[in-house]
Parts: sequence; C-alpha cells; structure tokens
Amino acid sequence: MTTLIPFITVIGAGLAGSEAALAAARLGVHVHLYEMRPVKMTPAHRSGNFAELVCSNSLGGQGELQAKGLLQSEMRSVGSAVMQAADASRLPAGGALAVEREGFSERMTGAVRSHPNITVHGEEVTGLPEGYTVIATGPLTAEALAAELTKLTGEDQLAFYDAAAPVIAFESIDMEVAFRAGRYEQSADYINCPMTREQYEAFYAALETARSHTPHDWEKLEFFEGCMPIEEIARRGKETPRFGPMKPRGLTDPRTGRWPYAAVQLRQEDQEGRMWSLVGFQTGLKWGDQKAVVQLIPGLENAEILRYGVMHRNTYLNAPRVLDAALELRDRPGTFVAGVLAGTEGYLESAATGWLAGTNAARAALGLGKLVPPQESMLGGLTRYLESANPKNFQPMNVNWALVPEIPATDPIYAGGRKKLGKREKRPVMYRRGLGAFVDWAQDAGMDVTLPPEPVTVLGEETLVAAPA
Repeated sequence: MTTLIPFITVIGAGLAGSEAALAAARLGVHVHLYEMRPVKMTPAHRSGNFAELVCSNSLGGQGELQAKGLLQSEMRSVGSAVMQAADASRLPAGGALAVEREGFSERMTGAVRSHPNITVHGEEVTGLPEGYTVIATGPLTAEALAAELTKLTGEDQLAFYDAAAPVIAFESIDMEVAFRAGRYEQSADYINCPMTREQYEAFYAALETARSHTPHDWEKLEFFEGCMPIEEIARRGKETPRFGPMKPRGLTDPRTGRWPYAAVQLRQEDQEGRMWSLVGFQTGLKWGDQKAVVQLIPGLENAEILRYGVMHRNTYLNAPRVLDAALELRDRPGTFVAGVLAGTEGYLESAATGWLAGTNAARAALGLGKLVPPQESMLGGLTRYLESANPKNFQPMNVNWALVPEIPATDPIYAGGRKKLGKREKRPVMYRRGLGAFVDWAQDAGMDVTLPPEPVTVLGEETLVAAPA
C-alpha cells in the first residue's frame, strides 16, 4: 500500500520562497517549488539563482540595539536557511550583516535543489493552484498571477506603486512644539508641526537642493497626482506645498492662538500610537537627505525615522484587509503569502515571513494548527502589524522597535523611581524579552531550537560573540 506524503506548493524562489520551501521540507512535507527564472526573467534579476539580491547586499544592523538584530536572532534560533547562508558568506560591514551576493545566492540555490523533499519546477505559474500554497512572488509579480490575485482579493487590494511617506517614532516627536488637533477643532486625531515663515523658507530651500533617488529602469513610473512626491510638489512653486500637504487652515497653534504659516501633519499608523506618518509627504529623496529635511520640521528635530519614504515599482497586498497574523488569506484558507507581496520591506523581513508562511502551510498539510509568534518577538510584532495596520493608507513595513510592546513600568529596569530610559538602556531589555519569548514559543510548538550567539555592545557598535559553552 502506497503512503501519500503531504505536499505544498511554493510560488517564487526569492528569499521568502526559498526560506518557505526549506522550512516546510524540514517538517517532512514534500514541496513543489515553482520559479519562472531563467525561462522568464524579471527586469531586476540577472540570473536564475534562487534568493538573488537585486539591490542592497545587507540584511540590516546586528546586535541587541537593532530591531533587525532581534529578528536575525529569532531566525537563527529556528535554523533559518537564509541566516545560515548569510553567516557563511558575510563580508566586513561594521555593525551590519552584509553578504557576498553571488556566494549567498549559490548557497541558497544549493540548499534548495539538494533537499530530497523539494522538487523544483522551472516554469511560470499563471493561476492559483489548489491545495496548500505559499505565494512569494515578490514586488515584480508577473502580470498573469497578479491578475489572478486581483480577482481573488478585489480590485482595490493589490497595489502596483509604492508611494510611501516617512514614518516617525512617537517618542522622538517634541510635543512641546507639536500639538494634537484636527482642522477647525475637529477630533484631535493628528499631530501637527507648526512653521513660521522663516522656518518654512528654510525647509523649502533644503527640499529644493535635496538629492532624489535615481530609480532603476524597472522602477520608472509616471507620478500619480494622488501620490505626488513632496519634492515634485515643491518644484511647482514655492507656495505650492503650503496650499497642498502643508496647508495650515483650521489648525490653531495653542502656543500662539493663531494658524501657523505652514503646518506638517502626522497620521497614526498603528493601534498603539507609536508610529506616525507624515501626511502627503511621499518622497523619493535619498535617505540621508530625507532625514535632514524631515529634521528641519519644528517638533521633529530629533525625529527617529522608522521607515523612510520610497517611490518605486512594487506589487503588494493590502495586508490588513486580506491577511491574518499567520499570513493566510482570509478568503482562501490554505493559501499563505510571504515577503514583499505580503506587505513587508527588506530582505530579512521577506525571509522571516517566508519561514512562517512555509511552516504554517506545512502544518496545515499535516493537519496541525497555524502558528503566530508572540507579540514580544520581532516576527510576531511584524505579522500583527500586517494584520492590524490602518488599511486605508497601508504601506509595506520594515521591522522596527515600535512593532513590539514597550517595557511596562513595573519592569525592574525602572527601579529607583526612574521614569524615562534611553534607547541603549531599553532596547537590550526588549531584545532579550523578545528572543526569550520567541524561543519559548518555538519550543512549545515542538521545533528544534538552537540558541543564537550572544549579542554584546563593544565601543558603541553591536557585534556578535560566541555563546557561552
């Protein structure tokens, strides 16, 4: 009698798809992995290798002060293939985890192709297959599959243009300068940064000279009026921003009792109110220039930018409308989505959601329940954000510390009557809390867990040292 082995389908062999396939294969299910390259290439890729890095070669900052450092450790603890390949091909990069591109991709390709539970199909998928599936086709999802996703999720749930404004950490906003108010004394749902004429003119001058990101050919698009970059608005005339996204009408500054000359509004991005985006400030400025311009806004002089503004070609789902925290499509049980298509930004985030989607698809095929990481972990914080963010203005997100809960006032770190802590004091506590919760959760779920190297801070830079014997 032949025993049927449970199987799943994974579409796409980028970082998310490769990690998903290997995570599922390790659980004993068979994986049919579909990758259209090199039979059909995208405008961004150059080879048929899996997990090819097409932009940066960095997987983010390391150590206990970095949000990506926590996510790296979580992934190492559960045997992430991407983290193993990254550690084996790392390059010197200070406090960041940078890799040698070709070596990294070759290692991932070898790991996938050599796994006995994975069958690779070199062809394009144009429709959604039946059965348990992970869709990980990335920001350049082919038109036929994108059309199928549009039919499934609705015309307004799939975006093809990533026009995002910077997102600021609430704790870095100077509320002695900024104030909460709605226009004409409506509900105080916005944070407002008022400008005098002199401050506006200095801001405009900096905006005029700031450098824009020059997109790859595959990123070039016509600008839509509804998501015009702030720098493009400024090019239409000095007064244009002041009669557009920076209009002060109806905003009474409590310090003066008058409307300011100009104003920048911030809109809440998460349920806890720890992330706020600049309204109407979609931008393609280079990140260094972007930070300098943002910090010229009164009240944002010390702004911590959690996500920089971007303008580029991107295909992604409106995750809070269509996905749950296990990365499963609400209206198509058994189909999971990972990577940029699920609403993440960054290589590491793509790989981590690929691991979770692959794990959950395999568990579903085995008749087991879905898993969602704890909210204290960085992966848990990210997937909960994807599930619960504001769907009206949803934009893809990198991991950051505002995704996980703050340290409660009862924590021993606040002993002695202290009320406020700096990042270098809080974040190691949040790191260890998050990693501990993730490891406990993974062990409770029956996963093989290996404690990652212990992060330490040396001369102000985060590095990795071997864990104690």
